[in-house]
Amino acid sequence: MDGSLAGRLLLAAPTLRDPNFARTVVLVGVHNDDGAMGVVLNRPSEVSIGEAVPQLLEAVDEDERLFIGGPVAPTSVVCLAEFDDPARAELIVMGRIGFLASQAGIDELGDGTRRCRVFAGYAGWGEAQLEGEIERGDWIPSDPLPDDVFSDSAETLWETVLTRKGGQYALIARMPEDPSLN
Repeated sequence: MDGSLAGRLLLAAPTLRDPNFARTVVLVGVHNDDGAMGVVLNRPSEVSIGEAVPQLLEAVDEDERLFIGGPVAPTSVVCLAEFDDPARAELIVMGRIGFLASQAGIDELGDGTRRCRVFAGYAGWGEAQLEGEIERGDWIPSDPLPDDVFSDSAETLWETVLTRKGGQYALIARMPEDPSLN
């Protein structure tokens, strides 16, 4: 592995047709010799936190949407938050943004965070799998902005980040989902 992608975004290339990842933006939380883990930032579900995880209502607005974090462990809950004190996070991804410790209480989520996003499941890769997918051209690494993580326009995040990269990436952002429509 040349360098860790932890804290970076992975933008699905238009050729990546896997329905779990087509046109997704993944925030990588962990990337090392054993593999990688992250969450899909732009797949809000139709279900609210109040409906899906009512236990979190003390910390998260009941109308917030649950996001589909990826195909691994889809019934598990993953919380990504901006912490007042980053030391309270189990894993900091960038700045004050990180993952809540699995053993943390709900009160810790509500009291010590500025904003939070809740995901069902996560994206995971085995040893050298992500490197192979990047080499094959399935993913476009990119630097994130803090607001990418909690975007109010999650559905258009893929296009937004590609456009921000400029050049050929801005052109890719405007490609139709179905290339036969060109």
